Amino acid sequence: MIHASAAETGPVLIDTFGRRAEDLRISLTDKCSLRCTYCMPAEGLNWLPATSVLSDDELVRLAGIFVSLGVRTIRLTGGEPLVRAGVAGLVARLATLDPKPELSLTTNAISLADKAGDLARSGLNRVNVSLDTLDRAKFAALTRRDRLPDVIAGLAAARAAGLRPIKVNAVLMREQNLTEAPQLLAWALRTGYRLRFIEHMPLDADHLWTMEGMVTAAEVLDVLSESFELRPLGHEGHAPSEDFEVVDGPGRADWVAPENGPHRVGIIASVTRPFCRDCDRLRLTADGQLRTCLFAHQETDLRALLRSGAGDDEIAELIRTAVRAKPAGHGINAPGFRQPERTMSAIGG
Repeated sequence: MIHASAAETGPVLIDTFGRRAEDLRISLTDKCSLRCTYCMPAEGLNWLPATSVLSDDELVRLAGIFVSLGVRTIRLTGGEPLVRAGVAGLVARLATLDPKPELSLTTNAISLADKAGDLARSGLNRVNVSLDTLDRAKFAALTRRDRLPDVIAGLAAARAAGLRPIKVNAVLMREQNLTEAPQLLAWALRTGYRLRFIEHMPLDADHLWTMEGMVTAAEVLDVLSESFELRPLGHEGHAPSEDFEVVDGPGRADWVAPENGPHRVGIIASVTRPFCRDCDRLRLTADGQLRTCLFAHQETDLRALLRSGAGDDEIAELIRTAVRAKPAGHGINAPGFRQPERTMSAIGG
């Protein structure tokens, strides 16, 4: 429901559980330049046909409607969003929306070195970079591409362009990179990047995910605590990351002073410590489907309405209706949970 009163700063989208939807994830493409083993098969997936993917004009129009309804932050995702041509131009158009949303981008950083400057000049505020290992051989094995130097260069370019903060997201797999967690944190503290570990979620293309095989937040903390002294900080606003102050640890003299607050590391425990009751996110897939939950089995087709000639008010009402029907939670830990048919690359992170 949209409320506008003197007590509010503007319109807000509120579901039946009182949660405000203020964060929109827009997937620009389902394609990716990597083939991470926990995400998709080596040969890739059946990509969306070009005619199904929203155009820049359609994306900007829909984003404007969401902003008018109270969305305050927009993150561009994929697949790999930088695979799509003209992303900087799209960012520049989104930056003209009124009020201007905070604009961020989640990327594997393979091509970020060449694009970070243009993205920053176009109005992008910050980036999240996916990086699971600092070992070149492990990176090649996990992603099926030998591109670790490109990722490191992309991170450096983002920092040089003034994109802040730079967050690095790592997924730990028990047999591949779990023991590398302390090394990743030590590197992040030396470079000034903000590291977050993410529990592997049931969104893989092969549907091989199991609760038993997943590295839990508790395991990550145990491994980190062998090398670092950590102190709980809790959640910052609606952010999904549970943060911990890094009080002490190896190489402390070389740690880069953080811009705000203490040195920290985050853990996004979507499975074992779900934060559904505080969720403020909506997702728009590359083919124009609105998803109110990452694990939803229902979608709202905004593309069809958009392409049928509907006006902004009609589209806004459909968005309101979808938000009102947002479920209480993802239900991963409930009996009978079914993994969505769409994979993470097809939904948008």
